Amino acid sequence: MDRQARGLMNRDVQGQWVRLQTLTRVRWLAASGQVFALLIAHYVFDLYFALSLCLAVVAVSAASNLLSTVVFPRSRRLSETEALLTLVFDTTQLALLLFLTGGMNNPFGLLLIAPVTIAATALTLRSVLILGGLAVALASLLAFSFEPLRTVNGDILVLPDLFRFGFWIALVIGIAFIGLYSRSVAAEKHALTEALLATSLALAREQKLTDLGGVVAAAAHELGTPLATIKLVSSELIDALDDPELKEDARLLREQADRCRAILRSMGQAGKTDLHVHHAPIETVLDEAAAPHADRGKALILDIVGDEARTTEIQRRPEIIHGLRNLIQNAVDFAQSSVWIEADLTQTHLSVRVIDDGPGFPPHLLTRIGDPYLRDRHGAAPRDESRPEYEGMGLGLFIAKTLLARTGAEVRFRNCAGNGHPRKAPEARCGALAEVRWPLTAIQADPRRALGDNAPIH
Repeated sequence: MDRQARGLMNRDVQGQWVRLQTLTRVRWLAASGQVFALLIAHYVFDLYFALSLCLAVVAVSAASNLLSTVVFPRSRRLSETEALLTLVFDTTQLALLLFLTGGMNNPFGLLLIAPVTIAATALTLRSVLILGGLAVALASLLAFSFEPLRTVNGDILVLPDLFRFGFWIALVIGIAFIGLYSRSVAAEKHALTEALLATSLALAREQKLTDLGGVVAAAAHELGTPLATIKLVSSELIDALDDPELKEDARLLREQADRCRAILRSMGQAGKTDLHVHHAPIETVLDEAAAPHADRGKALILDIVGDEARTTEIQRRPEIIHGLRNLIQNAVDFAQSSVWIEADLTQTHLSVRVIDDGPGFPPHLLTRIGDPYLRDRHGAAPRDESRPEYEGMGLGLFIAKTLLARTGAEVRFRNCAGNGHPRKAPEARCGALAEVRWPLTAIQADPRRALGDNAPIH
């Protein structure tokens, strides 16, 4: 993946995902609920507390909402620091309101969990720890310092110490557990979103390369006949002309026609086909997928069983080529000297296996292979100095698995065992094995399909 793609998925911009309007809307909802609860407690349940002061605290929250609406546009997205300060303000305002209405004797103390949960789903771990620590500190303070609630008879409503201590413990555990749980779920969601974005970028890049190669190949196909005519006519002119200067011009014309054909042929090698030929033999597709890794110092051994398997045509889709290319890249990254690419064709399925002679997948990660952002493939092994951008985070295998699954394939990863060894080298060291298996109906192409004329280039 290129630097631009990695920049788009930088987790440091996580705080920029929070819109001010979202927090403002939540604050309006909280302020409305606070006013409603205060009025019900005072006028329905005859509980006495500093109602005017409590309403003033709620009014401060409402005033901050109005101010932010006037000063900032509705589309404003908060930075990490701005979002943290906003949630700190909300936590402090709620704690002050609880202080005026009984502290930990007030069951609404449970709402201290809410800002921490919001932070856990949208901000970095550092901000979550800061806000969680503040919430625990305020809850501890409210357990000992508060303005008591009084009944109409003047009795003070205070829970027994044991219950108040239990409520405090439950609140602290709730802040820690719900915060960490929300953080874990949000982190997995963000990682999956980033990985799917990387998959889309990789597929778009492969599609552009395929289309570009197809345009060049189509141009070579269309220009082949006129260039051949020019070459034929110029050759006849060379034989027919007596003037040395005219004969030299005719010879130059033929050389330039040959040059044009050579240029178009070399440019068309990236696409292998034009826009109308969307299928190719199995061997051609595998060769194209492996081509970028043929000169990386590892032997790529292609093993296709039977002439029928070599000539059977399958769909030449960017998802298939890029997915297989990522599997081969991963094998080359960790292979000691050789990578085997085996294809088997039956009456119902096509299977492709990519085997390397490296250390294999770590057993403790084997069930997670294909998930994005795994740390590495073989523990604390050093980074590949030949590829300094490689970080071994499992993103390539995730992209491969996702793209191939879109074509109807089932992808499995395992370490070699039993019949997992390569057919051409049964005694060779065998490390990791990636197997892709398609139903033949999902991937086989119909070679009898009429291609038609090349479409206009827009």
